[in-house]
Amino acid sequence: MESYSFSPGSPLSLGATIMADGVNFAVFSRHAEEVALLLFRSGEGAKIAEINLDPDECRTGDLWHILVHGLDPNIRYGFRVAGPYDPNGRGHFFASEHLLLDPYAKALTGSSQWNKSYIRRGAKSQENQFHRRCCIVDDHFDWGKDRPLNIPLKDSIIYELHVRGYTRHASSGVEHPGTYAGIVEKIPYLKELGVTAVELLPVTEFNENEIVNINPENGKKLLNFWGYSPLAFFAPKASYAVNGRDGNQVREFKEMVKALHQAGIEVILDIVFNHTAEGGSDGPVISFRGLDNTIYYLLDSVSRDYLNFSGCGNTLNCNHPLVRSLIMDCLRYWVVEMHVDGFRFDLASILGRAPDGKVLSNPPMVEQIAEDPVLAHTKIIAEAWDAAGLYQVGSFSSHRRWAEWNGKFRDDVRSFMAGHQDTIAKLATRMSGSADLYQRHELRPFNSINFITSHDGFTLYDLVSYNHKHNLANGEKNCDGDNVNLSWNSGVEGDTDDQQIMAVRWRRIRTLAVILFLSQGTPMLVAGDELGRSQKGNNNAYCQDNEISWLDWRLVEKNGDLLRFFRLLISLRKNHPVFRRADFFPNHDDVARQEVRWQSLIAGEQDWSAECKTLAFFLDGGAMAETPDDDFFVLLNGELKPRLFEVPKPVSGKKWYRIIDTWIAAPLDIVPDHEAQPVSKSEVSVGAMSVVVLLSR
Repeated sequence: MESYSFSPGSPLSLGATIMADGVNFAVFSRHAEEVALLLFRSGEGAKIAEINLDPDECRTGDLWHILVHGLDPNIRYGFRVAGPYDPNGRGHFFASEHLLLDPYAKALTGSSQWNKSYIRRGAKSQENQFHRRCCIVDDHFDWGKDRPLNIPLKDSIIYELHVRGYTRHASSGVEHPGTYAGIVEKIPYLKELGVTAVELLPVTEFNENEIVNINPENGKKLLNFWGYSPLAFFAPKASYAVNGRDGNQVREFKEMVKALHQAGIEVILDIVFNHTAEGGSDGPVISFRGLDNTIYYLLDSVSRDYLNFSGCGNTLNCNHPLVRSLIMDCLRYWVVEMHVDGFRFDLASILGRAPDGKVLSNPPMVEQIAEDPVLAHTKIIAEAWDAAGLYQVGSFSSHRRWAEWNGKFRDDVRSFMAGHQDTIAKLATRMSGSADLYQRHELRPFNSINFITSHDGFTLYDLVSYNHKHNLANGEKNCDGDNVNLSWNSGVEGDTDDQQIMAVRWRRIRTLAVILFLSQGTPMLVAGDELGRSQKGNNNAYCQDNEISWLDWRLVEKNGDLLRFFRLLISLRKNHPVFRRADFFPNHDDVARQEVRWQSLIAGEQDWSAECKTLAFFLDGGAMAETPDDDFFVLLNGELKPRLFEVPKPVSGKKWYRIIDTWIAAPLDIVPDHEAQPVSKSEVSVGAMSVVVLLSR
């Protein structure tokens, strides 16, 4: 054992902080009786020092702290915490035999290579193979002139992607597949596509090897691919770095952010504050459970069992003041030190639950995030539901700062394109900004994050190719994943050589894309949907680290016509402010003054009946005071046969031009504004499951 000089140090700041004369360590534990700091050398199993913190000198309130003088920052550390073990009584889970991770650790050792078990030298059991340690990180980085891009949400186009899955396929052509650097190499593609932000699936540390299931189709072990199982909220995933050792993952993450910013692309993190990797009572003791179980988790007041609103065994006690402080410190760190531009909060409704699990009317955590001055210009997006059935889309928060994943937009658009009854009124409401959900709280259309697909569920191609989920490869007997997909396979389940069915599928994909990008609100596209990526009907690919989840870049050439369609469609949205309104459409008694005018097949006549499957609307671009625009007429046919629509007369002196028709084969399915052909007739035929878009000039 080595000897170190130390002094009591400071309770602030929490975590490991490099000081002029050493490293200061501070950790919270209210009910601990003993706390010790353990030090290790890189790559060695045995501790080199264990320093017991004197509660009389090294404890301030509930914070334990110590300053170790002259400590090499390359040393690793963890905590040993002793206290009462009474999980079924007072709820305490102290177990001094476990090495605990610092909740404020900025990087973890081990697992620098994906799917390679972290086996320390001298590890004698399977249990401690995965016992990771904390790195001491110097936050210095040359950001140059990098500053937040602050792209208005109404002008944003969000692109959800998985850091590993985006470039892991052999066809990606990048030097460093599956890494932060791989994302940098794909920046030219992202710029050409036209997205303004990448929303990264969880990049905070998790253990991909925690899953025990086997793929029954090939006998291979399954992995936690998505990463919704956080070990350390401040620490970027080491195996997403080219060199994930010695804290290099922090530097490589920053390099990715800096490069994306230079390209005009923001970075939004999908962050998981609703549960941790410690799971239920039979789960591992990693950090929070061994530091202060009753503070960090929601526990039943009688049985002391973990309340499970996350579906993952435990629920973080988000509205406890100490946990609120942890979450705010974490968010500020990612914004200030890592320069991220926003957050998507997984199962965000849990942020609104009280310590007893009940739903709060005005949750402090939700309000504090919205009002924090450091986060004032970041994007904050709620997945406004949880795994226990709480659904708050449209009611998550009345604060203007909060945007929401609009699950009702997804469901209503899917229902229309699957040919369901009673969809037209709902479709009109969604495409006009979902005023029914957001206007009453004085929110804006852009508070609605419009999406049709996400990482969770079918891809866009599978949505038009499968009626049912096909998840047998997940090893759960097809019992996992949502059973209600609001999909239609276009006539045959899965793969087919029938060209007529394939034509219907490609047409429906393009029509869905038009609905997404020409709706009021903020669109979100899932990586690969612009290329027709399929997961073979798997709607819950959380454990599939293989070609089911990876993006096959050969699709760029194979489905180049679809990619071109998406690029031009995104460009159309960006070039025309009429699709990016800051306010809801005003109500006018005078029809001629209405800025959106709805009809069915006959000009001026609406049909909101349950049987109707046709919808058209006129957008008055000239009525936009600040940024006058062209007028548009959008015609949607959800029937299985062509329908003839009457077209309203354009403004005097102008003509209608056809810029989109998803019935027509590429490249005439979409054309740039200046190449559009005039429409001379007063009626326009819209093919089955198709959309036509006219522009007047």
